[in-house]
Amino acid sequence: MKRLTLLFLVQLLSVLVPRLYGQTTGKGDRITGANFATRSPVLGRHGMVATSHPLATQVGLDVLKQGGTAIDAAIAANALLGLVEPNNCGIGGDLFAIVWSAKDHRLYALNASGRSPKGVTYEGMQKLLGSRTQLPLYGPLSVSVPGAVDGWFQLHSRFGKLPMRNLLAPGIRYAREGVPVAQVIAYSWQVAARRLAANRDEIHEFENFQRTFLPGGQPPFEGQLFKNPDLATTYAAIASGGRDAFYKGRLAEVMDQYARRTGMPLRKEDLTAHRSTWIDPVSVNYRGYDVYELPPNGQGVAVLQMLNILEGYDLKKMGHNSADYLHLLVEAKKLAYEDRARYYADPEFSDIPLNWLVSKDYAAQRRKLIDPAKAAERLDAGDPALKTGDTVFLSVADEEGNMVSFIQSNMLEFGSGLVPDGLGFVFHNRGTSFTMKPGHANVYAPGKRPFTTIIPGFVLKDGQPFLSFGVMGGPVQPQGHVQVLCNLIDFGMNVQEAGDAARFSHSGSSEPIGTLMTDGGRLALESGIANDVRADLERRGHRLAETDFFGGYQAIQWDAVNRIYWGASEMRKDGQAAGY
Repeated sequence: MKRLTLLFLVQLLSVLVPRLYGQTTGKGDRITGANFATRSPVLGRHGMVATSHPLATQVGLDVLKQGGTAIDAAIAANALLGLVEPNNCGIGGDLFAIVWSAKDHRLYALNASGRSPKGVTYEGMQKLLGSRTQLPLYGPLSVSVPGAVDGWFQLHSRFGKLPMRNLLAPGIRYAREGVPVAQVIAYSWQVAARRLAANRDEIHEFENFQRTFLPGGQPPFEGQLFKNPDLATTYAAIASGGRDAFYKGRLAEVMDQYARRTGMPLRKEDLTAHRSTWIDPVSVNYRGYDVYELPPNGQGVAVLQMLNILEGYDLKKMGHNSADYLHLLVEAKKLAYEDRARYYADPEFSDIPLNWLVSKDYAAQRRKLIDPAKAAERLDAGDPALKTGDTVFLSVADEEGNMVSFIQSNMLEFGSGLVPDGLGFVFHNRGTSFTMKPGHANVYAPGKRPFTTIIPGFVLKDGQPFLSFGVMGGPVQPQGHVQVLCNLIDFGMNVQEAGDAARFSHSGSSEPIGTLMTDGGRLALESGIANDVRADLERRGHRLAETDFFGGYQAIQWDAVNRIYWGASEMRKDGQAAGY
């Protein structure tokens, strides 16, 4: 009896003591707004910056206060992110952007993704692959031309104001002084480092990665100071020598020599020939809002296809994150991703039926394929002959009304795992996204852009800016875009709540690398989705996964009536939105 009494007291104290000292686990309660939201939206009159790291946000804000444009601030913030979040981004990767020009009262879009090396034909790549049927995930054969630096200068030449040396100065200084590693970044860095170490044979040359990104032989822990003096030197060379320092000068020569030493097909000639492309964004109207995404070789069109399908349903009546609602979104995703797997590729090499893919008539056809009571296990892409009619995202807005939706990535965390000698950045592995299936739209070819997952988003309402936004995370991105937009438009959430709300993530769809969905894939649900909803979805045939990645959201909304920016940075990342 005494033993039971003592046990009871211990249990009681374990509950009461933490409560007395404010140490209970679980989230607190907000006095207004949605209880699941982590904070209020950030409001600013003169400018706003939203990135996945507070220091990058502050750097961008400083640039705005110095008289820089939204694009100036975005470039400075991106350069800083290449230091503080090198697992997800850097100048060894690609870049896409959508810019609202207040002066021209229109949107501009830039595709700054790189192409495959020109010196290796399809037959040559087959020979290099040997018995493998897919390009490797890591190492020399996964590398395509890095497009980010040219993207910086293309954006800057059209929309910038401050000198590039001013924009890169914070990144140079912090790279030399060091920055403390943030919590989520530290965790992801550690996971990625273990994965790369396990595949070091495929990477071929791993010493440079260890020297640059594993100080003391280990990935940095949360709060540890991380320095990258090599990156500081590289940024300084770009600041003084411009984009040609990277694509034609000494940096290009270092990359060429490193490529030859490691068996990488990339050559200086590929870097010299690189060019970004100004393109027209594609849009659909969803319940009175014009949603803009970029055309392939990216996957943004999947967002538009999903929205077109969903427009035929009363989502608000179904209820947010109800079983009916989630089932519908997942099934719409499956349908859009079948087209994504078949048609999304470099338009210079493939005739993409773009207008048909985003048409309302085609959406009506696809909508008929959704069974409200059963999850589809296998689907086919549409046929135009039958027609009847992983990454960092940041957004910046300035006092003049310019806004930029800006996304930049290494593809997989730390990309290929290859770090050119003394340059302080890792080559991305976007080339792994090609397929080797002959006749496929996304089949490997020399000088071709691979399918890419990174997509910036932008929304206009009545011809005026409404939202600059993005959701990082590979194939999660279109799913995240759609969920955020439905949260805002269908359910009336504010810009912060729209990102913090619990999400789903569906994996296992057919992919542009040639894999096919045969079992309906896997559906992961965040903990905020009720248990009875999970059970209902399982009854409909959805196979639930224990966990997955749910992306990372940043956004800036423009209130045209009060002329105020509303900024948001969700809780799944280390980020911050800040305005003034």
